[in-house]
This record gives sequence, C-alpha cells and structure tokens, in this order.
Amino acid sequence: MITFTIDGREVRAPENAMLVDAAKHGDVEIPVFCYEPKLGNPVGACRMCLVEIEGIPKLQTGCSTPAKDGMVVHTQSERARVAQQAVVEFLLINHPLDCPVCDKGGECPLQDITFGWGAGTSRFIEPKRHFVKPLALSERIAIDRERCILCYRCVRFSQEISEDNQLVLVERGAHSYVATFDGHPYEATFTGNIIELCPVGALTSRPYRFRARPWDIEDAGSVCTLCPSQCNVTLTVRDERVIRVLARDNGEVDDGWLCDRGRFAYPALGGLPATAAALADAPAAAENGAGRITEPMIRDGGQLRVVSWERAMTEAVAGLRRAGERVGAIAGGQATNEEGLLLARLMREGAGSPHVDSRAAGTLELELHLALNEPRLQARVSDLEFAHAVLVLEGDPIRDAPILDLRLRKGVRRHGMKLIRATREELLAGPRELADKLAGAGEEIVVLWAERLTAGPDGSRAAAALLELADALSLGDVEGAGLLEIPAHTNGRGLREAGVLPNAGPGLSDPAATGDASPTGRDAAGIAEELAAGELTGLYLLQSDPLLEPADREVWERALERAATVVAHASFLTEGIREHADVVFPSEAYAEKEGTITHPDGRLQRLRPAVAHPGSIRAEWSVIVELASRLGLDLEVLTGAMASAQLFESVPFYAGLTLEEIGGKGVRWQEREAAGAYPTREQLV
Repeated sequence: MITFTIDGREVRAPENAMLVDAAKHGDVEIPVFCYEPKLGNPVGACRMCLVEIEGIPKLQTGCSTPAKDGMVVHTQSERARVAQQAVVEFLLINHPLDCPVCDKGGECPLQDITFGWGAGTSRFIEPKRHFVKPLALSERIAIDRERCILCYRCVRFSQEISEDNQLVLVERGAHSYVATFDGHPYEATFTGNIIELCPVGALTSRPYRFRARPWDIEDAGSVCTLCPSQCNVTLTVRDERVIRVLARDNGEVDDGWLCDRGRFAYPALGGLPATAAALADAPAAAENGAGRITEPMIRDGGQLRVVSWERAMTEAVAGLRRAGERVGAIAGGQATNEEGLLLARLMREGAGSPHVDSRAAGTLELELHLALNEPRLQARVSDLEFAHAVLVLEGDPIRDAPILDLRLRKGVRRHGMKLIRATREELLAGPRELADKLAGAGEEIVVLWAERLTAGPDGSRAAAALLELADALSLGDVEGAGLLEIPAHTNGRGLREAGVLPNAGPGLSDPAATGDASPTGRDAAGIAEELAAGELTGLYLLQSDPLLEPADREVWERALERAATVVAHASFLTEGIREHADVVFPSEAYAEKEGTITHPDGRLQRLRPAVAHPGSIRAEWSVIVELASRLGLDLEVLTGAMASAQLFESVPFYAGLTLEEIGGKGVRWQEREAAGAYPTREQLV
C-alpha cells in the first residue's frame, strides 16, 4: 500500500493501481469511457480521464497512470476541468441527442458524465452526421453507428477476451465505425457482453429494444441455471415478466461475463417457447397462448389435458401407490438442492424405494465419490486463471460450461498458464505419463474433468486413475491446485450432496450406516432397464426427460412404453413428456425459484424469486411435500426457508449454514468449519 494525495486528500491505495481505481479509495471519481478493468490493460483511447499530476507538465490519463507513493494528483483543477469539458464537447459533436428514445437513456454513462463533467453548452452548431440505423450486427444485437464514441470496448472484448476476433474498426479517422471484419453477422458464444460493455446506446439488444425505460423496471439478483457455470445474473423485470438478463459480477464464479444462452434465453422464463416446433402439439400451449406449461395436466383418452391441482394430485398419488416400492425417480440438473433432498425422502421414506438418481454418467462406488469430492482436493474457479497449468480431461468447456472457457483463455493470455488436453484413453494408459507432462509447469496444477470421464464400463477405473494422478501431482497439498469437475447438468454436484444417488444419502452418507435396510438402488440406466423388463412400474421425473439423452434413448423408449405410471415436473412438453407422462406438474423457471444450488467448486448459491408464478404454477418443493403427505409421510416443511434449513441439517458439512450467510455471492462449504464433517473413505465399513 502507498499513500498519495488527490484533490487535497491523503489516500492509501495499492501500489501501481491505476489512478482511476486508486482514487476510489479516497471517494474520488475520475470519469472514464474506454476503461474497463475486465478488459485487461488500459488503452487510454477516450481521454476522458485526464488529470493533472504535480511534476508532470502534461495532463495524464488516469486510466493508464499507476499510483505512486507521494504522488499529488488534481482531478478538479482548471486545466483538468477544461480538458474534460473539451472531451465531452468533442464526443457530442456528432452524437445524436435522442436520449428520449434511446434504450440506454436513464442508465447511460455518457449522459451521467455529460451532466457531471460537461460544460453544459456546445460551440458546434453544424448539422450532425447521420447513418442508416439501426443495423443488425447480429441476430440479437443492433448497432446505431452515429451513437458510437469509438471507445474500443466491444472490439477489445472480441479480440482479447472471447478471442473470436470478429469485431474490428473499419475505415480511419472520422469515418471509423465498428463492424465484423468480413461483413458477416457477429456470431459467437459470448456476443451479448458487448451490449453491457457499450457506454452509450450504440449497441443494443434487439429483443429488449424499446421494451422498457429504467423507471419502468425493477432489478432482481439470481443465478442462471442453464449450465454448470451457474453465472450470477441481474434480471430486469417489468409487469412480472423477465425482459432482460444482465451479468452480476462475481469474480469467483463468472468474472462478470455471460454466455449468449444465459443472456438471451429469458423469453422461455415468461412462457415464450424456445422452439415452436417442439411445442406445437402442447395442449397447455394452446390454452395458455404460450409454449410454457402453467397448469397441471393428466393423460385422458391418450392426450394430455389441463385439470385442477386436486385432480392432478389425486392421479399422481394413486399412480405412486399402485407402483409402491417399484418406482424410480430421476432429478434433472435444474432442480434445487432442497427439491432433490425432498424427492429422495419421498422415494426412500414415502414409497420405500431406493431407486433415485441425478447423475448422467451412472453409478460410481461411494468411496470413489467421497475421494473425488474430498475438500482438500477441490479447486476453485479462480484457480483456472492463476494455476501454473490446467489439464482438461475429456471435457469441452465452451460447450459444457462456457464461462470456464473464458477463464482458461484469460489464464493463458495474462498469466502464461499452460493448457493441456487429454482423453480418457490417455489417462487410463498411464497417469504417470500425464503427471510427468505436467510436472515441469509448476506446483499449482488444476485438473478440469467432465463427468462423462467416469461414464460407461470403464467409469470406475477412470475415476481411480484420476485419483492416482491427483496423488502423483500432490494436488491435495498445494494451495491453488486440485480437481474441478464439470457435471453433466447444472446442479449435478448439489443434487449428489443432497442424497439424490442410488448408493448415497444426504452428505454422501452410506445408506446402511443411517439404518436404511433397503438394498442399493438402481441408477438411471438401471431404472430404465428394470422399467423395460417390468420389474419397476412407476417413474417420477423432476425436471428431466430421459429421451433427451441420446446415448440411452432406445432403452428409455422401451422403458417409458412399459411404465404404468409416469409423473413429471416440466416447463415444456418435450417429446418424452408429451408422449409418456401420465401426470404433468408445471415447473418453475429459475427466476421463480426459491432455494439453493451448488456450484461445481462447492459454492452454495441462492436462488431468489424475481417474478410471480405464471398461471397456477406452484413451488416444486411444495408439490413434493403435499404428495408425501398424501402418501402418509410428513416432511415437516411449510416454507422454502424450512426446506433449506432441513437441507443444512441433513448434510453434515453444510451444518450451521444459513440463507443469510450464502447471501448474494455464495459460500464454499469447503472453507467453513463444518467441512471437517465430510465423511472420509476410512469411515466406510
């Protein structure tokens, strides 16, 4: 830390922090347009941050000048003030004064800086230049070229962060404008981030364009559940509908970025179908005027028809009673920890069935589960950036968890991280060879592995080989090193820890040790086989459609055909639900959910309701609780908070956790004292 003076105040700040950031330690704001720390090194392009530094004859850019001990800085001197006013005046020469109709109006840095640092009048009276507007930069992004102030943020994101290298500045001087280098639409995985980066209204979201003004909307924080990245988001809400999704910066989770799926998939939250073809025959769609299921349904005369909740509950309970112990349950990755815990209790205690699963890759021995998730072996997301080397095993981050791809690129680009890829075959051929390949990079090594590494007949052998590799690299003994799994589904880790596994209870406990005399249950593949063979007769699907898993599709088609009762929670009528479900309960979207999910690195994050339930949708935990009650099991849950409290009590290494502690940024359970309650392999009998 160093001490410097700014506008007459003595301020302590980190040495070499840029003046723009160092000034904030003294509650002083220096205006910027081009500067954005997430984009890396500053470029000093807009000149809005000019300040006067004693001992330096010329004005300096605050965004690219590091703070030094004893430095004396003036941000409000006559020279600095005149320079800042001149920059604002220059930017407004051709910038259109269309704030009343601009989507950025009311939340625009250019507006704020003009009021705060502009002169209030302009000497320019010449006509402003005009372009055809808006142009479609892509299917989702519109560009108004006359509003652009050439801050370079969007171009820098494309070239330095996502590294798709599609955006460039075309032409030179006063004729410069942003476009793709080849004139084709801007198509990549992370394009929507440039909308948020733009400090003016030059880049706007086409779906959101002209939908609302800042005074019409409310913001609500939540977590995106569309992939295991679990990015933190801010939902823009108007009239109980989500009309925009923005990033909510959490450096330990998403680094402040969003993929396009997370940013633009929000129409489905409000009932607009993702693909009309997949939902064309949905009776609920016809009755509600949208693709989303908002009312309970039962199969009547071979067709799903909307019914009352009482009728749907009665049919579901009757079907589950008929199936008895011969029922299996599968929880999809968008289910919360609380829903998973209650579903497992409904199956095990209410129906007497141990057949519950949430893991797409199939069953692993309990001791392998425990070993792979041992607290000292768990890497953080931020470790991907600062590690000496990262080994990607059987994974494709940009498809499985896109934001992790940006973190890996950042590590390679900024910190010289060594990135190595390997397949399951290479791992099985010899962990020692992989260890030797990584050994020269340094001690801090992260192995990023996909759940499918442990799928299939060789799954257990691959898991054991992964543990051998971890031991060879001493990952458990080095801070900043470890294993990080990408689950097949969003909340894969949380559902396992909540006990949605055929061979483990809450907290990855041994069912036999808890007094459960039931035999080990079947995993998803085993449930399918036993349904097809007639050994099981009932199936409970919690936000899951087995026919969406192409590897097991044929087996599941036979299984669903033979099943006497299929109860499903669903948001849309996918093929499996439409053709085979006997009772369909409408599911909540993540914007409507209350509960927790667990990030792949062990961080519990909180979902908060941002909008009301459309139609007659009910919270899924409450539906499970009522079904259990009608089957004679009192789950002792009356509110969402009570469901969370039961989860924290049931999982030993969550003990003492509260929703308030989780807050807006989440809590890694491995960093809490209760992590000492994690069961070890030695404790298994």
